[in-house]
Amino acid sequence: MHTIVDKVQLTEGIFKMIIKAPHVAKSWKPGQFVVLMVNENGERIPLTIVDGNFYDGTISLIFQVVGKTTALLASKNVGEQIYSIAGPLGKPSEIKRYGKVALVGGGVGVAEILPQIRALKQVGNDVIAIIGARSLNKLILVEEVKSICNEVYVCTDDGSYGFKGFVSDALKKLIEEGREINYVYAVGPVPMMKAVSKVTRAHNIKTVVSANPIMIDGTGMCGVCRVIVGGEIKFACVDGPDFDAHLLDFDTLESRLKTYIKYEKKAFEDFTRCQCHV
Repeated sequence: MHTIVDKVQLTEGIFKMIIKAPHVAKSWKPGQFVVLMVNENGERIPLTIVDGNFYDGTISLIFQVVGKTTALLASKNVGEQIYSIAGPLGKPSEIKRYGKVALVGGGVGVAEILPQIRALKQVGNDVIAIIGARSLNKLILVEEVKSICNEVYVCTDDGSYGFKGFVSDALKKLIEEGREINYVYAVGPVPMMKAVSKVTRAHNIKTVVSANPIMIDGTGMCGVCRVIVGGEIKFACVDGPDFDAHLLDFDTLESRLKTYIKYEKKAFEDFTRCQCHV
């Protein structure tokens, strides 16, 4: 069991939790994730590790309520316990000195690029962050990102804050203005990552994305998280979650994410109606 030591609602539907998990906190690296079970009878969900504190044995997770399990997790409060946290899982992100790098985050993906921003900055890169959301009231961690990066560009789909348009549009604009960018790392909804990949492919810029397929065991045994990379089947939980954006088959990834959507919707509706914590 793992105790929740802090909980903050960052914006509508997005929460940050700090949870006791010493075995994860002492060995995690940027890009890795945990597989979490809220209770003994619940499903297993993957959540990216945003931060970890070796000294007090805690990890930070940021998640968006999108279904029953994330709603159940959001209903938990400080002092309550999470049944199971397995990790750290997945291959760590490649952290090295590229020169000029752009980190692109959309929605809750803004939280997931934070570890890479810190690590890439620490090894001497000039870091540009491009972050976005549908509107101002959906933006998260803007000040935290600004405190680390050399430059930050904030986008909203509706123009309620910053650049009006998608993060991929802002990235394209920078490239077309002649800005030198040697490496791009992107996290967010599949259409967003696909759009970023399309922009950078045209300019032959090395680009990595964090894939977000359905997962169950997180150890490569079940095969649910399979993705197609360069025409080959890979398992995101052990071969990723980071993959070359120009080789990842985004269409297959997006299609597989929709496999259980009607069942997920029904489970969420039932949970919302009865608030049964099982």
